[in-house]
Amino acid sequence: MADGLSLIPASVLRNLADKLYEKRKNAALEIEGIVKQLALAGEHEKISAVINLLTVDFAYSPQANQRKGGLIGLAAATVGLAAEAAQHLEQIVPPVLNSFTDHDGRVRYYACEALYNIAKVVRGDFIFFFNKIFDALCKLSADADPNVQSAAHLLDRLIKDIVTESDQFSIEEFIPLLRERMNVLNPYVRQFLVGWITVLDSVPDIDMLGFLPDFLDGLFNMLSDSSHEIRQQADSALSEFLQEIKNSPNVDYGRMAEILVQRAGSSDEFTRLTAITWINEFVKLGGEQLVPYYADILGAILPCISDKEEKIRVVARETNEELRAIRADPADGFNIDAILSIARRELTSEWEATRIEALHWISALLARYRSEVISYLNHTFDSLLNALSDSSNEVVLLALEVHACIAEDNKNFCRLVGLLVRNFQNDRVLLERRGALIVRRLCVLLDAERVYRQFSLNLEQEEDLDFASVMVQALNLILLTSSELAELRGLVKLSLVQSSGQDLFVSLYSSWCHSPMATISLCLLAQAYNHASSVIQSLREEDINAKFLVQLDKLIRLLETPIFAYLRLQLLEPGKYTWLLKTLYGLLMMLPQQSAAFKILRTRLKTFLLTVVLSN
Repeated sequence: MADGLSLIPASVLRNLADKLYEKRKNAALEIEGIVKQLALAGEHEKISAVINLLTVDFAYSPQANQRKGGLIGLAAATVGLAAEAAQHLEQIVPPVLNSFTDHDGRVRYYACEALYNIAKVVRGDFIFFFNKIFDALCKLSADADPNVQSAAHLLDRLIKDIVTESDQFSIEEFIPLLRERMNVLNPYVRQFLVGWITVLDSVPDIDMLGFLPDFLDGLFNMLSDSSHEIRQQADSALSEFLQEIKNSPNVDYGRMAEILVQRAGSSDEFTRLTAITWINEFVKLGGEQLVPYYADILGAILPCISDKEEKIRVVARETNEELRAIRADPADGFNIDAILSIARRELTSEWEATRIEALHWISALLARYRSEVISYLNHTFDSLLNALSDSSNEVVLLALEVHACIAEDNKNFCRLVGLLVRNFQNDRVLLERRGALIVRRLCVLLDAERVYRQFSLNLEQEEDLDFASVMVQALNLILLTSSELAELRGLVKLSLVQSSGQDLFVSLYSSWCHSPMATISLCLLAQAYNHASSVIQSLREEDINAKFLVQLDKLIRLLETPIFAYLRLQLLEPGKYTWLLKTLYGLLMMLPQQSAAFKILRTRLKTFLLTVVLSN
């Protein structure tokens, strides 16, 4: 085997290791000439010996000047080989790449210079080492020595030129390398990576879009970088890819949708806006591909509807409407349970707008897939009941609409009323604050008579007598005062002349008996004055307590309202309405004489007596 020492003069080898650059450069020129002659003679074994000498004795030497000489010598040998260099690259390139990690900054600098000169000679044949070179350049892009960084940038530009004109570059082999580094935080590395993504995407024969899911998350990660330049570069690259997606017939929306969903929850405003903008386009373009991801997408959209930034809110609302307008089939993978699960989760959001949209989603699903939604009702009912305690009236009203939609069939209607009674029992504050709103709205949505009959049926069997009394008093007050129940009041008034009114009176009476004052009120409304008087006469001392007197005070004041105008007019016919007079005087006798209610009722009865006297 040939010996490298015998092929290169000793003086050349001495100069190659000299501390002066000029001497090393002259020695390299000598080596270039020697290798050129050997190449012309076809002496490739001797060329290998020369390269081996430059590698072992110089590039891997413990002396820095010798390592520098080895690098310049390897570059010179490549220049000497010219067109023959390709067959020796496996010997030449590894020691140069190894020098990229040298502890001496000047050695790293010369390694960049050497590889630059080698690459200029071999061009496309260099692609074989691309992944290793890319890895080395990635590290050098963040080198502590600015001179090394500068040299690495020059080399990087040359490699990009070579790759863009090569037909041997393998994007499939490169992508795993890129993906590994996409979440690096170093700003220089990030600029390096975005630069490569942009360059490769500009090459017509390289399909970067097909591999976008592999590095999309990394690009989004860069949108929140502290460097304005990096954020701009990442945004520019993402904008270009989004445009390509719009123009491409084949896009893997699914994998990217998972990434976008995560990024839509970012703490960085710009990242959230970009993610929600992408999701918006995906919903418009993705079609059937996105059906399995609808729940995840909805989970990203709903919180953004309440975002502090208006731009994000606007895009999120538009996306939400687009998504809800799509009519997907469960047979195609549309997961109704998953969508309901997201809506249930967002019902507990701290933001009112999000809670409202969650209810709109449940309502929309009920309208389209009623049987499927009803089958998941056990998981949803508690969340909907809790929504009735919401601080927002709009949320409560929407929740009631959803409840009413569910309660269209009798089974779920009975269940709803039963659960409402239990909720009111467990949460008296809810009954006090929202009871009237809930009952009144349900009466509008589900028919007042049906609602009141069912409440009465439930309360008739109630074992907690104190709660039953409070609940009946609340229902009674709503019945007497709410405009929504005017028709029901009219039916009760006809109890003595119509069978339907009588049937309703009997239905309510059985539970109204939990409260003496509610019973008396119902009798007055039904004009059953004889019975009202009997109820008053039947009251014992223990029945007339403070709570009773408070209720009686409310009734006396109600008697002065337009609702009971008919009753006051009936006082003009004492002969016909004797029992009404006895009832009112009975109420008067139960009131403390110093109370305001006593004075109101006494004044009313005095007016009646005066009217009677004058008429006679």
